[in-house]
Amino acid sequence: MLSIDNLHAQVEGKGILKGINLDIKPGEVHAIMGPNGSGKSTLSTVIAGHEDYEVTKGSLLYQGADISDLSADERAHLGIFLSFQYPIEIPGVTVTNFIKTAINETRKGQGLEEMPANVMLKKIKEKAKLLSIDTQFLSRSLNEGFSGGEKKRNEIFQMAMLEPKLAILDETDSGLDIDAMRIVANGVNSLRNQNNAILVITHYQRLLDYIVPDFVHVLHEGKIVKSGGKELALELEEKGYDWIKQAI
Repeated sequence: MLSIDNLHAQVEGKGILKGINLDIKPGEVHAIMGPNGSGKSTLSTVIAGHEDYEVTKGSLLYQGADISDLSADERAHLGIFLSFQYPIEIPGVTVTNFIKTAINETRKGQGLEEMPANVMLKKIKEKAKLLSIDTQFLSRSLNEGFSGGEKKRNEIFQMAMLEPKLAILDETDSGLDIDAMRIVANGVNSLRNQNNAILVITHYQRLLDYIVPDFVHVLHEGKIVKSGGKELALELEEKGYDWIKQAI
């Protein structure tokens, strides 16, 4: 699904990623953990194709093809989805209209016709129910006046509607209480299958109680310095990141 080899990346001339190696296969869930400033969010934005970040070395393969030169839109059309850590507000554009546009632009990029209105409506209702989203919520302007939990739930709603091949969740647990986290995690888990993959980026182990990863990787100063299973996240929770720094 995604193969990263010796990836280096910079922003405004400052090197952030300094040799990332990561291989994600279909059906797998990987978690990236690490202290502030280690490069977690940079990794997510580089995979998604943010134009401010420059890949200076290494390769980034998605489904066997090099995507380094593709724009963020082109990568999205191929099935790469990024749930933002800080979703932006778009006044005057409703949640429903935004998702309709996103789906149809993706279909257009894939050479498909627009999704029929009745099919779209049925899918919207189905996914909204999955995430316990009130239908009135869908008529609100995108993220305007939303609580932190509502913003994150809306991000997962978009993911549910778009059904990406590779979903990157950048600190989706940030600002969520326990109930909201369970709803969001249940939504993510319901979308897991053997044909897609999920990359979860988080500071804390608690999210991984709900979205259980196959692999956990620790990022430190732009490199993955340790990998393991779910137990690695529990060890980090107990010992903190200083333990990893001392072990390098």
